[in-house]
Amino acid sequence: MDSGRRVLVTGGAGFIGSHLCERLLAQGSEVLCVDNFFTSTRSGLVHLMDDPRFELMRHDVCFPLYVEVENIYNLACPASPVSYQMDPVQTTKTSVHGAINMLGLAKRLKAKILQASTSEVYGDPAVHPQPEEYWGNVNPIGPRSCYDEGKRCAETLFFDYHRMHQLRIKVARIFNTYGPRMQMNDGRVVSNFVVQALRNKDITVYGDGEQTRSFCYIDDMVDGLIRLMESGDSITGPINLGNPGEFTIRELAEIVLNITGSSSKIVHRPLPMDDPKQRKPNISRAQELLNWRPTVKLREGLARTVAYFEKQIASEPLKTV
Repeated sequence: MDSGRRVLVTGGAGFIGSHLCERLLAQGSEVLCVDNFFTSTRSGLVHLMDDPRFELMRHDVCFPLYVEVENIYNLACPASPVSYQMDPVQTTKTSVHGAINMLGLAKRLKAKILQASTSEVYGDPAVHPQPEEYWGNVNPIGPRSCYDEGKRCAETLFFDYHRMHQLRIKVARIFNTYGPRMQMNDGRVVSNFVVQALRNKDITVYGDGEQTRSFCYIDDMVDGLIRLMESGDSITGPINLGNPGEFTIRELAEIVLNITGSSSKIVHRPLPMDDPKQRKPNISRAQELLNWRPTVKLREGLARTVAYFEKQIASEPLKTV
C-alpha cells in the first residue's frame, strides 16, 4: 500500500483524480494534487482541504515541476470529447509535454510513475474485445486525434524512459468510467443521459444507438489504478482497466430512463466522425497480474450516479425570467 508515502497526482481535481486523491489519503498517504483547472474545479476536493496530509497546487504539467515525491500518478489531460476538442493543440501538449516533464521528475527522484492512458489508443477497433497486444485503428488527423495520438505518444515516451533509464513505469489503459463527481456538461454519454433524463429533456443518441461501450464504476477504477501502482516493478503494462460488461448506447439510455422514471424521449442525431462502433476491454491481464476485476454492476453504479446528479440539480439556483 501507499501508506505513509508522498504521492503526486496530476490532474487531481478531475473526476478520476479527485476520487484517487481521496482513496490515497484514506490509505495514509500524503497527497500533492496538481491541476491547472482548465476543465476541472475545486468542488470535488473541498472535503479534502482540511486534511493536513493533502496539498493542492495550481500548475500546468506542460511546464516542469520541482517537488519531492515517491510515487506519481499522471492523470493530467482533458478526457471528454467536448473538453479535449475545445483546444486540441493544448490537449496534445498536455499529453506529450506533460509526460516528458513528469518522466523527467520521476527520473530525478527515482520515483515510480503511472500513466493514465486510455482505451482511445485502440481507435475504432477492428479487434473485439480489445487486448493490450492490439495496436489499434486510429485516424491520426481526425478531430479526436489530439487525444488519441497524444496518449499514444505518451505511452511511447514512458516505455522509452523505461528502456533508456530503467524508470519504474506503469501504464493503465482506462476504459469508460462513470460515477459521482462527473461534470454535468462534460459531454460524456453517462452524464449526458442522466442529466437529460432528470430534466425530462430528450435523450440524445448519436447514430442508431447500436454502438457498444463498457462502463466501469469509479470505485472499481481507482482500485485498479492503485493495484497497478503497488504491483511489482516487472509489471509495467500497458494494462486494460475497465468493465467487460458490454452495452449498446440504446440499452444505456433505456436503463437510465428506467432508474430515473423520466418522461424523456430518445432522439437520434448523426454519429460524430471517428466515433468507435465497439468498445470492450479484455481484462485477463489485469485479472492475472493484479487480481483485479470490477465488482459494481451497471444498474447499481448508475443508481448512485443518478442520486448524485439529483442533488446537483436540486442545488442549482432558480432561474428568474
